[in-house]
Amino acid sequence: MSRDDLITFFERPSDSRFIERVWRSHSGEAGVFHSIAACHWEMVVTHLAGQTSLTVRGPETVASVAALPAQGEWVAIRFKLGTCMPLLPPAFLRNGNAVTLPAAGRRSCWLQGSAVEYPGFEHAETFVHRLVRAGLVIADPAIDPAAPTRPPDLGTRTLERRFQRVTGLTHGTIRQIERARRATLLLRRGAAIADVVHAAGYYDQAHLTRSLQRFIGQTPAQIASRRVQLSFLYNTDPAPA
Repeated sequence: MSRDDLITFFERPSDSRFIERVWRSHSGEAGVFHSIAACHWEMVVTHLAGQTSLTVRGPETVASVAALPAQGEWVAIRFKLGTCMPLLPPAFLRNGNAVTLPAAGRRSCWLQGSAVEYPGFEHAETFVHRLVRAGLVIADPAIDPAAPTRPPDLGTRTLERRFQRVTGLTHGTIRQIERARRATLLLRRGAAIADVVHAAGYYDQAHLTRSLQRFIGQTPAQIASRRVQLSFLYNTDPAPA
């Protein structure tokens, strides 16, 4: 029996310079899913058993296995690289160090002394722009290509340290994660393993397998079989590294 239908995902792009995309999901029965590696930090609103909460979670550099509760609903805002919360930087939140904000009421939570209403799927941009105006979410002008002003030229090593401080990851790790995600999409669309090796820029099948086991938590054959539910996976087309 396929377990790839435990969660139903919907996603949309955003015209905000701070938001990479917005997604929502719903679970039917309880089960287990593979949480795959991700480069971006997120704010996730969880509706479960009559309770609502908002969690801020960071990038994930390895895959993990997690329990999936039945009849849950989630709305998530995935932020662009270079965007961060100074109060909870991505490096602090990385690899499971998520923070759930204290509830202020049924529809709101506390964030730096103020009650903020939980965002919805259609109004995520309004929510984020309020946080931006309050200085709670910022975009580093040295990293954000859409920044209205750019700092003076920085040395390569200085820029890399700044990038890692803001995103919580190195450029190399990001390229590896995005390449593994792309390979996973190709396999799930029915591409042959040998073709995926070439299309995603791997040296050989062994290289592909090691990468997918680390970042997706499965071998290429397991991914192609679609027998295990994966976390949110969307179309991405990174340059091979």
